Amino acid sequence: MNIILNLFFSFFKIGLFGFGGGYAMLSLIQNEVVSSGWMTNHEFIDIIAIAQITPGPVSVNTATFVGYRTGSYLGAVIATIGLIAPSFILVMILAYLIRTRTNSLFTNMLLNNLKPVIVALIAGAAITISGVSVVDIPGFIIAVATFILLWKTKLHPILLVVASGIAGILLYSF
Repeated sequence: MNIILNLFFSFFKIGLFGFGGGYAMLSLIQNEVVSSGWMTNHEFIDIIAIAQITPGPVSVNTATFVGYRTGSYLGAVIATIGLIAPSFILVMILAYLIRTRTNSLFTNMLLNNLKPVIVALIAGAAITISGVSVVDIPGFIIAVATFILLWKTKLHPILLVVASGIAGILLYSF
C-alpha cells in the first residue's frame, strides 16, 4: 500500500508543478520515476515511446504506464488520478478567475508570465529525452530531419512519426 500512496503523491506533485502540458511534464516525471528507483532511464524512455503511440495525452499515458509497472492496475489508476487532480482543481480556479476578473492586472500578468516557463519546461524535456534517445548516427539523422520538417513545414506530427518509423526501419536494416 505504501507504493500506492507514493505513486499518488509523486504524480500529484508533478501535476501541480507541471505547467505546459504533457511534454513539459516528461522531465518532471522522469526525474521522479528514476530518482525513486521505480525504473531506469532506458526503461522510462521505453514507457514514453509506448505513451506516445497510445491515444491520449502523453503525460497521462506515461503516468498510467508507470503506475501499472510499479503498482499494477491500482497503481495505474492512482498515478493517473494523482496527475490529473491538480490540473482539474487549477483549471476550475483559473476558469473562475478569468470569468470574474477578465480585466484584472493580476490575471493578465499571471497568464503572460507562465508562457516563458512553459517554453523552458518543454525545452528541458526535449534535451533530457534526447540525451538518452539519440544514441547513434541514424537516430541523430532521424531526430534532426524530423525537427527540421516540423519546424519548416506544416506536416502533421502523426505523418512525421510514421515517416520516422519507416526511416528507422530503413536506416537500421542496412
